[in-house]
Amino acid sequence: MMKRLSPFALVLAMLASPAIAQEINVYSHRQPELIQPLVDAFTAETGIKVNVAFVDKGMAERLVAEGARSPADLVLTVDIARLMQIVDAGVTQPVQSDVLKANIPAIFRDAGDRWFGLTTRARVVFASTDRVAPGEVTTYEDLADPKWKGRICIRSGTNDYNVALTAAMIAHAGEAGAKTWLEGLKANLARKPAGGDRDQVLAIAAGECDIAIGNTYYLGQMLADPEQAPAAKAVTVVFPTFKGDGTHLNISGIAMTKYAPNRENALKFMEWLSGDTAQKIYAETNYEYPVKPGVARSELVASWGEFTPDSKPLGEIAALRAAALKLVETVDFDG
Repeated sequence: MMKRLSPFALVLAMLASPAIAQEINVYSHRQPELIQPLVDAFTAETGIKVNVAFVDKGMAERLVAEGARSPADLVLTVDIARLMQIVDAGVTQPVQSDVLKANIPAIFRDAGDRWFGLTTRARVVFASTDRVAPGEVTTYEDLADPKWKGRICIRSGTNDYNVALTAAMIAHAGEAGAKTWLEGLKANLARKPAGGDRDQVLAIAAGECDIAIGNTYYLGQMLADPEQAPAAKAVTVVFPTFKGDGTHLNISGIAMTKYAPNRENALKFMEWLSGDTAQKIYAETNYEYPVKPGVARSELVASWGEFTPDSKPLGEIAALRAAALKLVETVDFDG
């Protein structure tokens, strides 16, 4: 007959047994070094370990293939279109959270609670401090003006950030207008699209072009790097607008996977990332714009000035990704 343990013995047995691991697993499009400060701070505060797997491509396909066996609790992306691809693949679940709704404005989260923006970044023009006059470029449409012929640098047109910008142009000007714009922009390039956003700044500093298109936070990262700071100081930040509207924004965002094995802790991490501590780390370490109202930008980012965000909903822009990519390929932008 099984001997029943006394309450005291039961407590001793529980204390002697291995502790249940408190952890979550994240699939991330973001480079590990960019989110490590956040992971470290969250673990220090909560004791919950965060395992991050960098998945540069095929995240939606991977989650579909893994199905209910997937170890992933959360996905982090660097672009609204990528986030929507994962949501549309049916591998995420809605998350109802009063904390997330209180911290993240409605414009930066899904109405169906399937995805949430954590930071924003503006797609801006980097302009040479000595070869471009103040006010010489004011709109994205201006970039197709022949006055810029041979003066613009940009990374691949198929890059997520540029596809999103093209999608936003479609939202404003229609497909025909966006195609004309892409053709004009291509005609003004100083070289074939290549490299990343930092490389465009380096090209301006080297005199290869006068202006370039890039995300704001890359300039902050360059200014913090002693080797790249001189090149970064050779440019200024210009916030172009769509005619009659504002500056194009994109987000880094998060969603919970459909079969999250550690749902409770995953929700804690989501809510924490939207809170004051994480939003300040994003602002100070990654030079991004916090989504939570009231959290200050870094001093450097604030020094670049104010701008009015584009009013087009991010979901609408993301829905135009396929059309945008088709236009980029139709005009052979990278050719």
